[in-house]
Amino acid sequence: MPYYHREGIIPQKRHTIFRKKDGTLYQEELVGTQGFSGSASLVYHLYPPTIITHIEEGISVEPKIAVKKNLKPRSYVTFNTPPENDYLDSRKTLLINSDLTIGVAAPRKSTEYFYKNADADEMIFIHEGNGSIKTMYGDIAFEYGDYVVIPRGTIYQVEFETEKNRLLIVESFSPIATPKRYRNEYGQLLEHSPFCERDFKIPEGLETHDETGEFLVQIKKQGMLYRYIYGTHPFDVVGWDGYHYPFAFSIHNFEPITGRVHMPPPIHQTFEGNNFVVCSFVPRLYDYHPQAIPAPYHHSNIDSDEILYYVDGDFMSRNNIKKGQITLHPGGIPHGPHPGAIERSIGKKETNELAVMIDPFRPMMITEDALKTEVNDYYMSWAGKTLIPS
Repeated sequence: MPYYHREGIIPQKRHTIFRKKDGTLYQEELVGTQGFSGSASLVYHLYPPTIITHIEEGISVEPKIAVKKNLKPRSYVTFNTPPENDYLDSRKTLLINSDLTIGVAAPRKSTEYFYKNADADEMIFIHEGNGSIKTMYGDIAFEYGDYVVIPRGTIYQVEFETEKNRLLIVESFSPIATPKRYRNEYGQLLEHSPFCERDFKIPEGLETHDETGEFLVQIKKQGMLYRYIYGTHPFDVVGWDGYHYPFAFSIHNFEPITGRVHMPPPIHQTFEGNNFVVCSFVPRLYDYHPQAIPAPYHHSNIDSDEILYYVDGDFMSRNNIKKGQITLHPGGIPHGPHPGAIERSIGKKETNELAVMIDPFRPMMITEDALKTEVNDYYMSWAGKTLIPS
């Protein structure tokens, strides 16, 4: 992902005359990343995508760093983050480095404005709620368990069907893609991949908005949020084709890889970006060697932090874990199952756990918003101490 796709009407040859019925030209726009060498799409507008009528001064939305350097296991109960009406106001960045940010959101309301992240690709994991992402490429319906990947520069709106929404949000300063080892030289997903192209949702229902007026687009760039007023509707597209567009993939469509003895986390990998990977832990059969220990072995993660977001089910390697809880095990020290977890796992045939793991290869800094839901002395839980959120 992504693969070549087209919607609507486009000319036979790119960069050539393409006229409306009234004889005026459609407005061609190349949308892509990494200069002219990354994935891109050609988009055809009714109006130039450059008609700006007003720009307001930007306001800072940079997260406030509370802990710059960390070598302590930590945990956060993110469902303690209060819901807010506005989508952007509800987004709270918890962890950050130079490659990505990790945060959560609990928005109640759909967005009436438009939003564009000009810094980062966004991966939005839907923990609670359903609705659709609306873009100039078409709409993507989402529901519980979906990863929605929105390339940087994509203008979008979020339409929720409920006020109860919980999101895990990753902002990546590099493109988010499927693992290279699961793709052939043509980009097609291979037979041993735990998912295939059929599992992905791509934009559909292209709707051309022929509207002029005042349209608010909030744009995030370099930690600032700018309010742009455009004179035409951002979704005035009659057709497009290419490889650059948002898509969704359900964690429930990830087909787990199993073995006779415990397999390492790379078998769960779903996405990758520059200096980080995203893995999906899903219900699966346990290891089937007669002497197998299904619980993960202790691991000294020297080169990367390990971040787990617990979604649902009984995560057998951890005690007293709640939905929406995040654990952070920093690179440089070992981590492993909680007391009793190894013995508990012996003889078990399957697990119903559901979790998202993010392994960044550079240390994460911790924000003030993260500290608001931190579990007191999480690192002491291996010594049998009962812990409570701070």
